[in-house]
Amino acid sequence: MRRSLIQVTVLAVVLSVIITAISLVIDWFPEQASTSADDVDLLYDVLLIVSVPIFVLVMTVVVYSVVRFRARPGDDRDGDPIHGNARLEIAWIAIPTVLVTALAVYAWVVLDDQEDPRPDTMLVNVRAGQFAWRFEYPQPGGQSVRSNELYLPKDRPVQFRIKTDDVVHSFWIPEFRIKQDTVPGIVTRTQTVPSRAGDYDVVCAELCGLGHSTMRQQVHVMEGDRFASWIGARRQALAAAAPEPGRQVFTTYGCAGCHTLEDAGAAAATGPSLDGLAEVYDKRNPRLSLEAYVRQSIVDPKALVVPGFRADGMPANYSSQLSRAEIDTLVDYLARASSSSSGPGTAATVPPPAGPPR
Repeated sequence: MRRSLIQVTVLAVVLSVIITAISLVIDWFPEQASTSADDVDLLYDVLLIVSVPIFVLVMTVVVYSVVRFRARPGDDRDGDPIHGNARLEIAWIAIPTVLVTALAVYAWVVLDDQEDPRPDTMLVNVRAGQFAWRFEYPQPGGQSVRSNELYLPKDRPVQFRIKTDDVVHSFWIPEFRIKQDTVPGIVTRTQTVPSRAGDYDVVCAELCGLGHSTMRQQVHVMEGDRFASWIGARRQALAAAAPEPGRQVFTTYGCAGCHTLEDAGAAAATGPSLDGLAEVYDKRNPRLSLEAYVRQSIVDPKALVVPGFRADGMPANYSSQLSRAEIDTLVDYLARASSSSSGPGTAATVPPPAGPPR
């Protein structure tokens, strides 16, 4: 029996070393693009170093017990009566408790350091809605620069204040190693310091509806002077132009994240192009006027689905999210803007206004 235990122990140790080494060699995460990414990756490695040997030890004992103490054919006897071992029971309760507590403290230290307030932190408001992200940069005077993609300066702390207009979402930037749920009715926060210039994905990591997989946009990390030029151009445009109410509703509720509309500088292709609707609406539904067709598409998007696009791609709750006045304003704007544009699909190559130098 003692010899068998020694053999099982040696086997468990050898397997633990091999599997742990393989686990540490595997590149589990994308490239690091924030100052906290290295700490998060190290925490993950420590969790692997602790948990893999425990898993291997437990499974080795289980397999050994199944093989060594299995009932032979024709053996219907009860097993030998045995008594518990108090010291062993104390050990297998105390050791996991200490390990889990130590790992929890270590994880708390990493999280606390990541969320520690930093000077010169930039605030970005993030709004989630089925199925797009919207970003706002508060400016002096109460106005905000709005964007359907996230632009950040390199090496400057950023705090995200996250809200949702409908259901639970999860704000996740894998390269930053940050992920924060959005919960209806409250504001959640997370922060980071981007450390590598480049383009990365902003992903929803919580199943939020049938169009969940399309809730993916871009974060552009750039040098400080390039970001200053981008935000400066947006501030000038904000100060110089009286906002078109319909265009404001269009951008505020994330329509530009899915549709192409030349007047709004939108060039997304998740949903049908809104340019040139006057030329096609009567072919799609000859019983409706252009305004009625646009209104139906907003408040009851499944009533008519344009061929080639998914029925679940358009949120079905805009009738409750938008007020009657906002819907009327949006319908009037889309009818005018789409009639004056260059035709369905032709604006897909028009870049967003005042974009950063790329």
